[in-house]
Amino acid sequence: MSKFQIHSIEKCKQNDRKAQIQLYNQYCNGMLIVAFRFVKDTMEAEDIVQEAFIKAFSKIEQYKAEVSFGAWLKRIVINRCLDVLKSKHQRLIELEEHHLNVVDTDYQNDWLVADEITIDNVKLAIERLPEKYKIVVLLYLLEGYDHQEISEILNISEVASRTQLSRGKQKLQNELKLNKNGTRS
Repeated sequence: MSKFQIHSIEKCKQNDRKAQIQLYNQYCNGMLIVAFRFVKDTMEAEDIVQEAFIKAFSKIEQYKAEVSFGAWLKRIVINRCLDVLKSKHQRLIELEEHHLNVVDTDYQNDWLVADEITIDNVKLAIERLPEKYKIVVLLYLLEGYDHQEISEILNISEVASRTQLSRGKQKLQNELKLNKNGTRS
């Protein structure tokens, strides 16, 4: 973290509006992209980001610089997105652990797709996943969280996170095979 950022955060702790605006301007667009990945509505994403910044600035005393400010803020944005999704009754279905079978796979080769599959194809396929798989896939693939972090964010076990990712990945690969074979528009 740069000296400028540390200084800005210290100023924010003193409720300095100019420092808050500087941090807002630095992180706003990136946080909008994160929120939009989850809620798929521009106005709702903007509201989530605004609420996340308000929460971040009101709780900035809790920020300890163990992670970057951006990572801390991103976690607040994602948690807010999940709250919004839950409030819309798009509830995550909790899986009972005794029903889960996790197959350890070679994660280096897990996400290989045919060369003709575009990033837009992948994004559309992710959108068609059932909610419980889509959120874990988004957190793992696009946001870079590991299973321990996902289990904390979603309040599920690491086993459930791994299983939902594995099943989501299988559904995603099947969807992409359908696209490749031309059976889906």
